[in-house]
Amino acid sequence: MAAELRKRLVELFRWVDPGPGASHLVSDISGWWRDPAILAELGPALVAPFRSARPTVVVSPAVTGLLLGPLAATALGVGFVAAHKPGDGRLPAGPLTWAQSPPDFRGRRVDLAVRDRHLGPGDRVLVVDDWVATAAQVRALYDICAARGAEPLGTSAVMLDCPPATAHELRIHGLLTSTDLPS
Repeated sequence: MAAELRKRLVELFRWVDPGPGASHLVSDISGWWRDPAILAELGPALVAPFRSARPTVVVSPAVTGLLLGPLAATALGVGFVAAHKPGDGRLPAGPLTWAQSPPDFRGRRVDLAVRDRHLGPGDRVLVVDDWVATAAQVRALYDICAARGAEPLGTSAVMLDCPPATAHELRIHGLLTSTDLPS
């Protein structure tokens, strides 16, 4: 990945104090979406570690993944499949394959679903997301791939913040790690 992209991602990242009663700061990555150079470079940078594995489709979870997934799919010249969450108000009609994640960084179990007609045997899947902290959603998406007969090749994220053993086990690559961000 180009050093300039890494530099810009770090420069445009912010920690935000959500106010009284909050137990932690919240990440603000909105600056990434405002910068046209970052948008142009994110797709190619995210797919670079997996290009030789020849993915046939990119799968990404709602909400931010719905921006990053198409950028990555376009860079690969393949299609995109959205993974929906029941709380996002956008569940598609038709048959869906569901999986529930293990507890995430907040202790929540997240339900994810993809349309059956868009993922099946023979698909070689690259999962793309903005931030991987526990890999809970990655595991759920890999479960959906297995249920549909598709092969998860790995995951690419802008921010990799999970333990190295988890990243190795699940073949997760990140453009940045938590040590790259300002404290």
